Amino acid sequence: MLVLNQNTQRDTGRSAQLANIGAAQAVSGIVRSTLGPRAMLKMLLDPMGGIVITNDANAILREIDVSHPAAKQMIELSRAQDEEVGDGTTSVIVLTGEMLQVAEPLLARNIHPTVINRGYSAARDAAIKACDAMARPISLDDKAALRALVESCIGTKFSSRWGDKVIEMAIGATLKVVVEKGGVDGKESHKEVDIKRYAKVEKLPGGEPSDSRVLDGVMFNKDVTHPRMRRKIANPRILLLDCPLEYKKGESSASVEISKEEDWNTLLRIEEEYIENMCAQIVAARPDVVITEKGVSDLAQHYLMKANITAFRRLRKTDNNRVARACGATICSRTDEIQESDVGTGCGTFEVKKVGDEYFAFLEGCTSAKACTLLLRGGSKDVLNEVERNLQDAMQVIRNVVLEPKLLPGGGAAEMAVAHALQEEAAKLPGVEQFPVRAVAEAMEVIPRTLAMNCGAKVVRALTQLRAKQKDSGPTWGIDGTCGDVVDMNDTDGPNIWEPYAVKVQTIKTAIEAASLILRVDDIVSGIKKGK
Repeated sequence: MLVLNQNTQRDTGRSAQLANIGAAQAVSGIVRSTLGPRAMLKMLLDPMGGIVITNDANAILREIDVSHPAAKQMIELSRAQDEEVGDGTTSVIVLTGEMLQVAEPLLARNIHPTVINRGYSAARDAAIKACDAMARPISLDDKAALRALVESCIGTKFSSRWGDKVIEMAIGATLKVVVEKGGVDGKESHKEVDIKRYAKVEKLPGGEPSDSRVLDGVMFNKDVTHPRMRRKIANPRILLLDCPLEYKKGESSASVEISKEEDWNTLLRIEEEYIENMCAQIVAARPDVVITEKGVSDLAQHYLMKANITAFRRLRKTDNNRVARACGATICSRTDEIQESDVGTGCGTFEVKKVGDEYFAFLEGCTSAKACTLLLRGGSKDVLNEVERNLQDAMQVIRNVVLEPKLLPGGGAAEMAVAHALQEEAAKLPGVEQFPVRAVAEAMEVIPRTLAMNCGAKVVRALTQLRAKQKDSGPTWGIDGTCGDVVDMNDTDGPNIWEPYAVKVQTIKTAIEAASLILRVDDIVSGIKKGK
């Protein structure tokens, strides 16, 4: 009997589960070679004909168009990981693919997916417990430890050849935008690190990479509205507005009938008086620079120029917020509500400079800037785009450590130690329950295995050595991703790779939960018509 439509495709039971596992493995196979310092780059053509060259899993999978629902689910994982902690996007995809692969023999033995999921859930809790036991605290004042941490993140990326420049910029920019929030009525204060809003990356092709820097303030791509306005001011008073400095136009189309000729002049005079009054209110606050998000009419420019005030118009809301945070100003919505406290005085110098063919306004030397701009210079747009992606990752790493100052050993050491802990945990469980936990332990070894594989080491020998070292000397031994040797991550002369606790734990949680979700699917129906 036919219940579903003729052209509907349906996979059920074992075939659906195997199809999902196959799709997930295909996606993890795409990004597997981009893990570690010896990572390969992927070149992708986007629909517009542009080229993206990157080894960032999130950037790769964002550009790939897939049709299988399980593959789409995997791509969603890397995006969620990127938004949540900003790093570990490749690890989470590789680990999820492996978790599903090790579940295949369990399904073949007719172990029910819910039993597998129960085991995976127990394994997740045990893995997090093992990570807690291994974690070591880090002080934000310890610049050497922070540098080593960012180095382990940047080392796998294209911009590692820029050396210390990117590391210094990432640390400087992130620590600038840390703000203490709360602490009122006996509540504990918490730190807020909003990199997305307050640490803007400006890419200017040309110049030397060594010219890149973090500004003690902000810059934006605008020129003054009137050519005779001042272009350089020391210790400027800055006023920020989000209202137009022009005559208000009617919301709906309005027609005016004039019977006398003088009435026309009266109308024009009212408009001029309105703008003159507006500018008088601005001049009363004695600012040197006025920045508005809306338009500035020619007449308003004239009045402001006569008062020796420099004006900028149509600045983006996000840029305006950054300027406010950098120089201590408050954005005003109406000119008649301007108070002395709204004027920003925290800026050292204001200057409009020409870089290439464009004019940029620089607000630098801000005393307690809680926002900044990262100025990137370099050969071509493609290089700068990739360096920007790497910078964002590095800043997210510092952000994670600011919010949770704990580290775990890198180079596959943490994963190997978690695998060992899970094997011990599985031995305590009865009967069938222990198989899924053992499977997760086996899957955890994919990270050190892939690291060894990507740098051309002898994989089986490296992993056997690593297991033996961890058993004898503790969980800080891992694989040096550049040459494939087994080394102690605690050794300051060695690679000394440590990773943020938040990234590792998020990777393990996401991978196990996503694998559990995909395993529970036993029916895929496609070809459903949209409702007419």
